[in-house]
Amino acid sequence: MTELSSNGVVSYLVEDRIAWVNFNRPDKRNCMSPTLNRDMMEVLDLLEFRDDVGVLVLSGEGTAFSAGMDLKEYFRETEAKGLGATRQAQRESYGWWRRLRWYQKPTIAMVNGWCFGGGYGPLFACDLAFAADEAQFGLSEINWGILPGGGATKVAVELLPFRKAMYHAMMGENVDGKTAAEWGLVNESLPLAQLKTRVMDVAKVLLAKNPVALKATKDAVRRVSVMSYDDAEDYLIRAQEAANSYDNHGRKEGIRQFIDEKSYKPGLGAYDKDKAGV
Repeated sequence: MTELSSNGVVSYLVEDRIAWVNFNRPDKRNCMSPTLNRDMMEVLDLLEFRDDVGVLVLSGEGTAFSAGMDLKEYFRETEAKGLGATRQAQRESYGWWRRLRWYQKPTIAMVNGWCFGGGYGPLFACDLAFAADEAQFGLSEINWGILPGGGATKVAVELLPFRKAMYHAMMGENVDGKTAAEWGLVNESLPLAQLKTRVMDVAKVLLAKNPVALKATKDAVRRVSVMSYDDAEDYLIRAQEAANSYDNHGRKEGIRQFIDEKSYKPGLGAYDKDKAGV
């Protein structure tokens, strides 16, 4: 059964160990308001360590993923209350994006429609991203006289080649899902009618893998991107040792199934974690 956050602006459904989390302001193209940002943190808290949740999928109700920040509620009304209110609103929005970047479970952005400006924050926070061909991506801030803030510029530089990032930020032109995939904003683009099925298939693959290894891998990919090779090498050694302390049996079980049972091939799929009691 679909449930709602305290203020009803986030909906979520847990089914077959997949948590389907949606922005729920379809009439506002799922713009992120201070209320929505607080509710998102609430929902992330509720789902993160539930045993019946193995993967989280983030999307939007209606025809949009998120059209960015709510210009009226997030900017005008908040700024009218002074610097303190502005800083609080920033902490709340950036806070749940940060929480999502380092979430315990694998996360997938399912971009079903408009994804603008501030929507790039949660887009980048998710580990994987799939978009509808019909989706529209844009950094429209330049069109109303500001820079792409809230991390959007950083996201563009992280995900796009330099010239494409510069063009995207300076021109204020939209790109569709196919172009977003070609540029690297998302992993893949496909017709909207096929989007949820594809995301579900990816989620099922993730559910079959060792959750401790998945969390360590998620963190490692984000951490090493800003490290020198030597620092990354050292970090990865320590990260593997830390993961072993949480689940040394699972690692050994995978090796046992490969060497002794010859029951699976690592290059072709995951070991049977149910045998390991993971």
